Amino acid sequence: MICEIIHDEKFLAQKSAEAGFLDMYIAQNLLDTLAAHAENCVGLAANMIGVRKRIIAVNMGPINVAMLNPVIVKKSGKYLTEEGCLSLSGVRQTVRYQKITVEYQDMQYKKQRRSFEGWTAQIIQHEIDHCDGILI
Repeated sequence: MICEIIHDEKFLAQKSAEAGFLDMYIAQNLLDTLAAHAENCVGLAANMIGVRKRIIAVNMGPINVAMLNPVIVKKSGKYLTEEGCLSLSGVRQTVRYQKITVEYQDMQYKKQRRSFEGWTAQIIQHEIDHCDGILI
């Protein structure tokens, strides 16, 4: 289901709760909403559609991937960049890392551990910040 994007900064600044297996429909809603906004969006977090759960959806080139309870366990290559956000107006400076390793559950709720770099790593970091109530 395609969901409305939330712009309320007070809501977005709240930390999200851990997601469980029964929250898979939220992950699917995120994927549907990300696909609907493909022209101007490369990632979403569940709080951006009004649900405070630790779930993100990320564009990884030809596919969109949902991650439940993502946690960055390793990072390197700190750099300064500018980002925009579908929930916020304008572009803002932020610090990111070139390479990250993330642990999360996939759409079958199986634990995964993957490394990412470059643009994909930047998107994941932005969306995990949303889960932590951090706005750029």
